[in-house]
Amino acid sequence: MSEKLQKVLARAGLGSRRELETMIQSNRVSVDGQIAKLGDRLENVDAKIRIDGHVVSVKESTDVICRVLAYHKPEGELCTRHDPEGRRTVFDRLPKIKDSRWVSVGRLDANTAGLLLFTTDGELANRLMHPSRKVEREYMCRVFGEVNDKMVKNLVSGVKLEDGEARFEDVMYAGGEGMNHTFYVVINEGRNREVRRLWDSQGVTVSRLKRVRYGDIFLEKALPRGGWMELELKEVNYLREMVELPHEKESLLDVDKESRKRAKSKSQKIRRAVKRHDERTVEDRNTSGGRRGRNNKKPVGSSLPRNSNSDAKPTGKPTSKPSGKPTGKPSGKGKKPAAGSKPVRSKFSPNGKAPKSAPRQR
Repeated sequence: MSEKLQKVLARAGLGSRRELETMIQSNRVSVDGQIAKLGDRLENVDAKIRIDGHVVSVKESTDVICRVLAYHKPEGELCTRHDPEGRRTVFDRLPKIKDSRWVSVGRLDANTAGLLLFTTDGELANRLMHPSRKVEREYMCRVFGEVNDKMVKNLVSGVKLEDGEARFEDVMYAGGEGMNHTFYVVINEGRNREVRRLWDSQGVTVSRLKRVRYGDIFLEKALPRGGWMELELKEVNYLREMVELPHEKESLLDVDKESRKRAKSKSQKIRRAVKRHDERTVEDRNTSGGRRGRNNKKPVGSSLPRNSNSDAKPTGKPTSKPSGKPTGKPSGKGKKPAAGSKPVRSKFSPNGKAPKSAPRQR
């Protein structure tokens, strides 16, 4: 059965369909010595295909095993393969694969975190992203502003945006205090910044956005930020069946009990390492009064206090070693904690009331 040339080349990991269509239109692709045209179909996978004069190899669709990764995207990462400014992208942490490449199933904004799927099957990715499939995406969003029943009804019934009408399939309130409220919302298409624009239409700003579900694939609580896990064959076939693709019969994922145990242990270590890093960063900033550059570090052995008066006159006698014994006893105020001690954190909020429990993790 013949397939479109760009589809075959994309499956071989030679680029996205859009990139390959541009190559074909630029006369950079040839098949058996003939310049390819957009819309050409490949009848024989053994044909000699060249891109920019270099021979490339392709495989039958039945020879390629479909793999799917679930990735926990942190805020700040870009959903692009290459960034000219050198910023971190979602592809930087993914495992390297041979004779194929990871294709992102949709995108998330730089300021949006949560579940992002990757697959080696470009056809699966394209079908999952197509609006006609209406695959549900669920988001946890924290909004700032007054929210009433009328606004929620507007968001569910439909709001006219600049690129057409949009709406939430479902809205569930998850709690909040003051002007900050948390909601779980469901949409069945992936338009650019759709969740944020819907809330903006009601005069409410989204301060935090996180995708927690794609179809029936949930963001696992054990998956740390920046971590990935490969989906099992059952989950892969669920995605394929949803978009009317044949089931896979093989998987490269080892799902025995021992490997599951190792994966869980590794995930816990990553989570602990991330938590320690965050705690050290906060403690360093609190101790130093803010981030300090390399050239602004306090000299070791300096006798000047951190908040000393900059207009004080020097004595004229440099002191390389402290002389004499200190007079008097320290009052205890402003004493630094001993090395290795952990800061004591209050169980209560600044207003003296116990904080409300957070909504259940999905």
